[in-house]
Amino acid sequence: MKIIEIKNKIEKILDNNKAQSITSINLENKSYIADYMIIASGTSSRHLQSLSEILVAELKKLGLENCRIEGKDSNDWKLVDAQDVIVHMFHPEKREFYDLEKMWSEEIPKEKAMI
Repeated sequence: MKIIEIKNKIEKILDNNKAQSITSINLENKSYIADYMIIASGTSSRHLQSLSEILVAELKKLGLENCRIEGKDSNDWKLVDAQDVIVHMFHPEKREFYDLEKMWSEEIPKEKAMI
């Protein structure tokens, strides 16, 4: 499965499970950690937990076995590492505080990419 297909499947899974304000950021020329970052909001800590668990389960059905959840003990944030796509799920207030969209919106020359 191509990376763009994985990204699109993740967006669809999040949307189908009522994630809010789903945003994708192309990390080309910005970072070596992944090709895409997807940021979404959940309505509660329970919703964030459910979104992360459903996403990992659905990705496993698609053959992505090595996906994992970070932030299991956090009520405000979850991260799903889906190999070349990183998915951040926040409570809306935490999302606004960290503002990852702004942080990753600038073009960074590849030779200066740190991560």
